[in-house]
Amino acid sequence: MFKTQSRDKKNSDSKNSSLQNLDYKFITELKSVPIFMTLEENKTYLTGLFEDCSDFVIREFKIEGDIKAILFFVDGLVNSELVNETMKSLMILEGREQLIDRIMETTLPVSQIQQTDNYAELLFSVLGGDVGLVVESNNQALMLGIRGAALRAINEPETESVIRGPREGFVENLRTNTSMIRRKLKTPHLKMKHLTIGRESNTCIAVTYLQDVADPNIVEELLRRLDKIDIDAVLESGYLEEFIQDSAFSPFPQVQYTERPDMVAAALLQGRVGIIVDGTPFVLLIPFVFVEIMQASEDYYERFQISTLIRWLRYIFVVLSLLTPGLYVAITTFHQDLLPTTLLLSIATSRESIPFPAVVEALIMEITFEALREAGIRLPKTIGSAVSILGALVVGQAAVQAGIVSAPMVIVVSITGIASFTIPKFNGAIAIRMLRFPIIFAAALFGIFGIFIMVMFIIGHMANLRSFGVPYLSPIGPLSSSDMNDVLIRAPWWKMVKRPTFMPLKDAINQGNELSNEIHEQGGQTGINIKHTKGDEEDVL
Repeated sequence: MFKTQSRDKKNSDSKNSSLQNLDYKFITELKSVPIFMTLEENKTYLTGLFEDCSDFVIREFKIEGDIKAILFFVDGLVNSELVNETMKSLMILEGREQLIDRIMETTLPVSQIQQTDNYAELLFSVLGGDVGLVVESNNQALMLGIRGAALRAINEPETESVIRGPREGFVENLRTNTSMIRRKLKTPHLKMKHLTIGRESNTCIAVTYLQDVADPNIVEELLRRLDKIDIDAVLESGYLEEFIQDSAFSPFPQVQYTERPDMVAAALLQGRVGIIVDGTPFVLLIPFVFVEIMQASEDYYERFQISTLIRWLRYIFVVLSLLTPGLYVAITTFHQDLLPTTLLLSIATSRESIPFPAVVEALIMEITFEALREAGIRLPKTIGSAVSILGALVVGQAAVQAGIVSAPMVIVVSITGIASFTIPKFNGAIAIRMLRFPIIFAAALFGIFGIFIMVMFIIGHMANLRSFGVPYLSPIGPLSSSDMNDVLIRAPWWKMVKRPTFMPLKDAINQGNELSNEIHEQGGQTGINIKHTKGDEEDVL
């Protein structure tokens, strides 16, 4: 008998030693580690696994006086009051019940309770903010959803502010973000598939889409790409963007990001797929095409006339932002005959004392302007805007007085900077800002012909781009006439009966046209359903 006990003790010590020395890369690899029957083994394993982790708490207590149990959690991620209430409820549990499945059915002050038999699911839940419960003589553990970490309040998005529209933006909590989308789309067709990426971070990700609209092939392709990502940590959605985009070396974004729930809801209604990452307020959307760079959420909240006018201004200013410095360099260097004589003499006079050629002058001002813009972003908000504005005025005026740059160049760079601010999508504006420099060099070498060559090269590059199989210049190239009512113009809502057809969809119709046809047939204000009476003169007086 003594030899048997000694042998069992040796086997138990050997088992504990091997488990504590387990070298794993992913939490999911701990699926092979079961919940032990004895409480001491579980406590020993957890203590060894979280050695030197001061925020990991293991709390021993007894159920009904003699049934041993432990609660373990990460301090700062749980609601301490609910943890205390849970322990109190278990300590006074009646019936001396020890089975874990029976404890689940008791009156615990927890709305979400899950059961598991391995340490992979248990530790993933606990490290995400849940509380683990293990009871003596049970090979099952409970995961209690009583998270209580401090969260940032829902505020207006800073990068996508609007005059008319919702004032709420995403936060850094995954479940808060999914609930904000769910409030916009109250339908069981809204699906949210859960993924975990990152060897060390184990970042939670939710892939969301409308099952009755989105193409299942796009969803499957996205899930396949996400599943193949092998990285230590995902700390922001930008990590995933560079992994899943089709052309990593293109300056143009192929994945949209936004921090507005209404934009995500609108994109899902068009058949696109969203990627919500825990720890960041920016949600990714795919597929993404070039014309969406020029579209803002407010376009669809204002009347279509003003939205169309503003959209025309955006297209004009995006051309100015891309070509204005290059055109100035090309004209002043090679094509002076294109300018009126008076303007040519004015520019020549202002450049008479400038020691640099036009291309160097343009590069000096463009680089300075970009540096001031970056400084304004990185400085505290209270002084960032003042530094950027005053810096531009002071540096520009000083450079002109010192004879380093000419006054027309300051005007050109100012117009270029203002034009770039009119682009609604920030990542699209970055692409235009980067392409401005090769166009300047091409203009300095070949004049306007160099600009034409660069523009044709850019258009050809965009024509070859794909975003999850969707041509980047859609619906312009290839041309889809039915989708042109939301490109250069924003047609009224009653005209946009169909969803964008350049993307594969399950359902292309998004609204009916019965009301619009009825109003049109009735003549609007002279409709048959509205009676217009003419009052007597006495009533009028």
